[in-house]
Amino acid sequence: MKMTNGCSRPRETTGKGKTIMAVGFGSGDGRPEGVEPDDVGRATPAADRPGPLPPRIEPHPGAGPTWSGPTGGTDPSQTVPAPRAGWSAPPNTGQWGSPHAPHGTAAAYGAPAAYQPAGPSYPGPGLPNGGYPPPSAPPFATAGHPGAPAQPGWPTPVAPPPPARPARRRWPALLATFAVVVLGAVAGVQAYQLDRLGDRLADTDRRLAQAQDGDGTRLDGLEKRAETLEKQAGAAFNPEAVASAVLPSVFRVRAGEFTGTAFAVGKPANGGGTNLFTNFHVVEAVWDGGGRQVFLERTGQRFPATIIKVDKANDVAQLRTSGKFTGLVTAPSAVKSGQQIVVVGAPLGLEDSVTTGVVSALRTAQGNSGPAIQFDAPINPGNSGGPVINGSKQVVGIATAKARDAEGIGLAVPIKVACDGFKIC
Repeated sequence: MKMTNGCSRPRETTGKGKTIMAVGFGSGDGRPEGVEPDDVGRATPAADRPGPLPPRIEPHPGAGPTWSGPTGGTDPSQTVPAPRAGWSAPPNTGQWGSPHAPHGTAAAYGAPAAYQPAGPSYPGPGLPNGGYPPPSAPPFATAGHPGAPAQPGWPTPVAPPPPARPARRRWPALLATFAVVVLGAVAGVQAYQLDRLGDRLADTDRRLAQAQDGDGTRLDGLEKRAETLEKQAGAAFNPEAVASAVLPSVFRVRAGEFTGTAFAVGKPANGGGTNLFTNFHVVEAVWDGGGRQVFLERTGQRFPATIIKVDKANDVAQLRTSGKFTGLVTAPSAVKSGQQIVVVGAPLGLEDSVTTGVVSALRTAQGNSGPAIQFDAPINPGNSGGPVINGSKQVVGIATAKARDAEGIGLAVPIKVACDGFKIC
């Protein structure tokens, strides 16, 4: 169906043979030029009539320009002036359209002007290019479906706006922040506890160092006291310990018909033998008889020995045996009164006999006899030549005699006298 644009009437021919323009609205002062307002039924000047208004078109969202100038006929010489800015299409006055539209037209039936196709415009004042408006884009562009190419003459659909993104939940961020705060607090507490623990450990180390220093001092004192006690214990008299250390070096001497005691002393003799001391009166009979051999007896064993040298004035004789025995150690200094002693010998032939006593006094030489040690340990015939031992297991003298008709009076030759005379200690 062919539609007309705007509100217009078909051309009519008057009785005078003149052609009348369809009444309409145009630009300018509101009147067509050369038409008077009181002229009814005939054409008015175009300058006194308003030109046709542009149709009011509601463009589809996203579509291009949809309005085009109104067209009223096919004669290019009779154009309607271009619509003036700010004008809109006049409303329909009735059910069947505008009074200016003839029956059978789209305008007569109230068709919306926005959907009328554009056509050639009538020439009119104020339009460039000889009264024709410039060609415009088709009012609509279409697309069959989203993504299809646009078709001319149909409206282009606009993609619906993207759905609003749902607001992000903030609780994960809050939870993470809370976790960070908690971890920081825990780390701070742990750092504080570690710092305090380090201080406590340092204080404990200091106290341990002080305690160790004190313990070291106390241990040093205890060690010194232990040494002193050992010395005192060593100095303490223990007859059992003395006898145990001395007995293996003490022998019973059999010289002819007489018996006595002898003991090993000093270092081993030349040739690997052992030197021994005894009294001269024990071997006097053999020596005077020209003999030199005597016998050493111990625990059922018998070892031959030779008389090497004698000292009649001090009653001392030196013996030597080929057997190897441990020599006793002699005291470096003289004994003192009151010092405890042990006497070992074979009184009446009873070997390994032990008696104890103290040093009663030191006697100087008198007459033909030399100096002597007086002690109160019991001795009997057969003890002659036996060692007198102090608490340090050192030989201090050689038992030599006892007083007759008296008890507790024994005499011994000082060991220093024997060592100086024989040089074997």
